[in-house]
Amino acid sequence: MYILRQEQVLDTSVDQLWEFISRPENLNEITPPELDFTIISEVPDMMYNGLLVQYDVKLPLLGHSEWVTEIKHIVPGKEFVDEQRIGPYRFWYHYHKIEEAELGVRMIDEVNYMPPYGMLGKLVNKMLIKNKLRDIFEYRKLVLDQRYNTKKAETEFRSN
Repeated sequence: MYILRQEQVLDTSVDQLWEFISRPENLNEITPPELDFTIISEVPDMMYNGLLVQYDVKLPLLGHSEWVTEIKHIVPGKEFVDEQRIGPYRFWYHYHKIEEAELGVRMIDEVNYMPPYGMLGKLVNKMLIKNKLRDIFEYRKLVLDQRYNTKKAETEFRSN
């Protein structure tokens, strides 16, 4: 089992961030374009416990793959889980949490995952999967920073 954890603080309110992350269609916005990510199933405006979402995603070396996740354990305004039902991993459990922070809202993503194919999967994780997942979450972090931390980004840009 492998764990990927990322935290970031965003200059927004819990309500605004929850409004964004609880809408399944917004996953398109925070997914890198090279994954050619498409939601196939009809999705409601807001997620709910038991919601199944079907995606098509382009994976390195594998091409396009079907991925179905179930949304679970929702605590509105605080946390939820998406768990793979069909997809490229042997196991995928993605926990999302948001909470008040000193300078805004802390968003925590923690993914517990297991690649397929036993020892071969461990090798591919070391060589490819781990780094690709980090890249995906760095992209997500960048998009959310641009969306919510515009004042900070402008200040950093002007000081260069």
